[in-house]
Amino acid sequence: MSHPISNPPVIDLGTGYIGKPTSRVDGPTKVTGAAKYAAEFNVPDLYYGHVVSSPVTKGKITKINAQPVLDLPGVIQVFSHENVPSLAWFDRNYKDDVAPGGSPFRPLHEPNILFSQQPVALVVAETFELARYAASILEIEYEVEEHSTNLEAKRDEGYEPGKGKTGFVPPPKPRGNPEEAYQKAPHQHEGEYIHLAQHNNPMENFATTVEWLGDGKKMKIFDKTQGAMNVQQYLTKIFGLSTDEARVISKYTGGGFGSGLRPQYQVFMAVLAALELKHSVRVSLTRQQMFSFGHRPHTLQTLKLAADDKGTLQSIQHKALAETSHFEDFTEVVVNWSGLLYQCENVKLDYELAKIDAYTPIDMRAPGAATGFFALECALDELAYKAGRDPVEFRLLNYAERDQNEDKPFSSKKLRECYHQGAAKFGWEKRTPEPRSMREGNLLIGYGMAGGCWDASQQKAAAKASLTADGHLTVSSASNDIGTGTYTIMTQIAAETLGLPLEAVTFVLGDTTLPAAPVQGGSWTAASVGSAVKATCDEVAKKVLKLAQKMDDSPLKGVAFEDVQFVDGQIRRNDDITQTVDIREVLQTSGESKVEAESSAAPNKVKQMPYSMHSHNAVFVEVKVDEDLGTVHVTRVVNAVAAGRILNPKTARSQVLGSVVWGISMALMEESVMDHNIGRYMNHNFAEYHIPVMADIHDIDVVLVEEHDDIVNPLGVKGIGEIGFLGVAAAVTNAVYHATGKRVRDLPVSIDKLL
Repeated sequence: MSHPISNPPVIDLGTGYIGKPTSRVDGPTKVTGAAKYAAEFNVPDLYYGHVVSSPVTKGKITKINAQPVLDLPGVIQVFSHENVPSLAWFDRNYKDDVAPGGSPFRPLHEPNILFSQQPVALVVAETFELARYAASILEIEYEVEEHSTNLEAKRDEGYEPGKGKTGFVPPPKPRGNPEEAYQKAPHQHEGEYIHLAQHNNPMENFATTVEWLGDGKKMKIFDKTQGAMNVQQYLTKIFGLSTDEARVISKYTGGGFGSGLRPQYQVFMAVLAALELKHSVRVSLTRQQMFSFGHRPHTLQTLKLAADDKGTLQSIQHKALAETSHFEDFTEVVVNWSGLLYQCENVKLDYELAKIDAYTPIDMRAPGAATGFFALECALDELAYKAGRDPVEFRLLNYAERDQNEDKPFSSKKLRECYHQGAAKFGWEKRTPEPRSMREGNLLIGYGMAGGCWDASQQKAAAKASLTADGHLTVSSASNDIGTGTYTIMTQIAAETLGLPLEAVTFVLGDTTLPAAPVQGGSWTAASVGSAVKATCDEVAKKVLKLAQKMDDSPLKGVAFEDVQFVDGQIRRNDDITQTVDIREVLQTSGESKVEAESSAAPNKVKQMPYSMHSHNAVFVEVKVDEDLGTVHVTRVVNAVAAGRILNPKTARSQVLGSVVWGISMALMEESVMDHNIGRYMNHNFAEYHIPVMADIHDIDVVLVEEHDDIVNPLGVKGIGEIGFLGVAAAVTNAVYHATGKRVRDLPVSIDKLL
């Protein structure tokens, strides 16, 4: 079709950045060591605090003999429940932004011991070594009470959590007649699937450095967190501070995986000590103490599935029992996915909690879904075998075109393409269906697969942009970057929106003096902060266009914003791309030193409410199992992911690679082993809490399936941090069955379970 001369097609001759594989803009800062983390800010005349942890799981402190410690030269103070002042924090109704229902744990508030390794004192000294030594000799006497930490013993004590818990969506009401359909179906499967507690264990330990500024109560608080704004809100409420007095900074975070969504107790202790001593203080936690505040909860799941002779699902019944603490109801969305991902008219989903004497669990990468999909996708594999169907064919046969939980259409769903493209890349057609039918010498070869689904969410966020006369753009938001590539993708969005080179854009984050942003979690940062950055840069662009139209002989006079493009540092007319104005020339001619804008973005509920919005994936795994030793090696993985618009294939691929490594870890290694006699996790270190090393990881391929979605948010992105993790553990477990003929339903798949 020809176009009239007066209206030629829009041609972007510049280089767009969104969708291009771009190296991390913060990479050089990190690899050169210039990036500073919470425990690396060497403020002058710093005191050091060391936390004393309780060896008792349940009971009461009866005596603290602090004097011998205080007599040591250089020891400043010992904080405990005996001398901590009354604070607003001690109102039991107080909650931080992401706290579950109940009453948050309040460190150093009372003598009662609620869990093993509970922080019971803080020793502050002039040096770190002295603080650590003094903490080790602090004499504390306890009255011990009987504890209960075994979820297995609580099977009959489960209760349904109340509605309104943070982030919790109760299971939908049953549909159809699941039990009757189950009993009538020719192919049935029932099994229990278990994993013990798992701990987040990011590389960077939790730490807080408080710089006392000496102006009233003003402090700079350098904290390891996934949400600087959330930490500030927490501190201002507890200590009665203003936001000016409690400035929280978190420029770089060495991993979080959910553990940094809530403020952890070291930030409370560091700020408490700084306020009481009117001095700069640092508190760092040890690796052992990293096991003292939350984990993926130990969960017991029962699945009953049934199919007819064609392989069509007739019944899905999924029940989960998860642990929580005695003081909070930590909830996850575990079972809902089973009513969402596959077409079935008869579904019953149940979720219960049981209280044990441990700290409240915490969000851990893909919380709830990681647990639920492990069970669902393993059970589905077992039913596929019973129905005589190939696992991929079985899933395609039961493909859901609509969200039956919510009775809504999907905003977009490319899971079918994930199955096809992933299977083709992996070579699934070479698989022979019988267990133990593929081998290589003494190695049994197994192919397994599984799928996953995660919410595509957007939260309200704000950003500010400032374009200076020399053509440099600075964009800022109080978001965090826990290693996901936030610095980079926000730089890309800003550069493309204003048509500037990447090197002419600086993105600033992690400071509560910047425009508000949500915690970094839930795979919503790209959608939330990215939309705010796009909106803000559009506002700057509109202001620059108005200035350009005021220039003498401007070719842009009377042209609407929608009819121009910002490319290569210029503003161009769409109908004649030879008619341009240089952006720097606009500012210099106008006499303006800079053009600024601040804007926010929020979910368009009117547009989004009619739809169910999710990302999807399909994972294919090859394992080789030594027939004599039972050792399992994951030799190949293909993970096909549909997550809307991919802003940066390079950082997106890295997210999925990391997710796959963790999925392998969940399947074969990770478990926090509780000694119920003493109520403590016994492997609270990297020597015994096993995670993969380089020799454990082999070929991983990532397929980013093209998906367009203009419903989820203005950028069309869905987030990729969680979805890449889902299905991996189940696919590994299913591959182990195909290789060995042995089903393992309790993670991890260890040698003893195969021999």
